[in-house]
Amino acid sequence: MLGSGVLQALYPRRCPVCDGIVSRAGEKICLGCMDKPKLLTPPWCMRCGRKTEEGEEYCRDCREREHLFDRGRALYEYDSVAESIYRLKYGGRREYADFYGEQIVEYLGDFIRDMGPDAIVPIPLHRRRRAVRGYNQAELLARAAGDRMSIPVYSRLLVRVRDTAPQKELNREERQNNLKRAFNIPRNDVKLKRILVFDDIYTTGTTLDEAARALKAAGAEEIRFITLACGSGV
Repeated sequence: MLGSGVLQALYPRRCPVCDGIVSRAGEKICLGCMDKPKLLTPPWCMRCGRKTEEGEEYCRDCREREHLFDRGRALYEYDSVAESIYRLKYGGRREYADFYGEQIVEYLGDFIRDMGPDAIVPIPLHRRRRAVRGYNQAELLARAAGDRMSIPVYSRLLVRVRDTAPQKELNREERQNNLKRAFNIPRNDVKLKRILVFDDIYTTGTTLDEAARALKAAGAEEIRFITLACGSGV
């Protein structure tokens, strides 16, 4: 069996911020990069977790429309990790998920424990997109956090039945239409009541609303979510 030092030499870990090789054995991020991802700090929206103005309980979007999910939180301000998320999704940097899962547990662990989820469900990719990418970044994040908190991850509970256009290319109305009935649950014996959904980015919440719609139709009673990052506005 190869030791960790040999494995590090053969397969060096990349820093999730600068993408350079992490020189110190056992570390997952360069010491000089540790402060670059900006944690989302209070005040935040009590529904979606987006930053709000002082004294506001909900962001403008959550005041103006109803969401199907119950609550959610994001770990970072999007701009501070945008390049990292791009490499995680499209550049094959699967190892980033281990660091981010660790950070989710450290900073959002109380939010997760407060819910007491029966399971974690990652937002799925369509089978064609997953075949091209080789993995689902939301599932990697879910497993990195779930394993640390001993919460089961159901990666096949929710199925993406429509290969939808990327949400980042669409406005709010187009996003809502794009994702209508995009998810399905093939099983009819789901007994999970409290489900924590994982995704990489929160923008308008449309993806999470549609996932919550399918999960609640199957019998779930409470849907919360965790995302790696959240933008400042819609």
